[in-house]
Amino acid sequence: MTDHKPIDFYFEFSSPYGYFASLKIDGLAATFGRRVNWRPFMLGAVFKFTGGAPFMNIPLKGDYFRRDVERCAKLLDVPFTYPDVTPMNSLAACRAYYWLSDDDPGKAKELAQSVYNAFWGLGRDMSDADEVARVATAHHIDGEALVAATQDDAVKQRLKDETDAAIERGVFGSPFFFVDDEPFWGHDRMDQLERWLGTGGW
Repeated sequence: MTDHKPIDFYFEFSSPYGYFASLKIDGLAATFGRRVNWRPFMLGAVFKFTGGAPFMNIPLKGDYFRRDVERCAKLLDVPFTYPDVTPMNSLAACRAYYWLSDDDPGKAKELAQSVYNAFWGLGRDMSDADEVARVATAHHIDGEALVAATQDDAVKQRLKDETDAAIERGVFGSPFFFVDDEPFWGHDRMDQLERWLGTGGW
């Protein structure tokens, strides 16, 4: 790897576009000798700040959203099942991620990938900490400890701090990337992100 700064990848588990991005960002970054910092955040807190709302809850836009994400999944040829319960409450998954991330960022990323796959790939509601624990056990993560950690005050504060920092940095949607402080929003901007990495910007 080079001395280039890592790419910051901000994502919300309830975002299918974040799911699509999660399947590509590490490979794209590696092509240019970069690492990726995976940084989940709570999009609901952003909506309180911006006055936004989940796409699936907005008239007209919600119908288009569902059609668009199913079309994107087919185009990308990735597993996809539209969940019965949307949007997902991401609190437990985000807290579990940050509980793991400092000691074992690799395990934390594996957990994030598995939560994404369970929710958007298989259509399982992952809002409950017990459901997050079930997918965690496949990665040799202590499920009982994970559930307990989601109620730990320090872990709760960590997620709040990470979300506040994302908002302060200008993150307003998922996925959101920073390449050397250049912001890119949306998985449909990953072609631009790739070109930026290849050319050094324009």
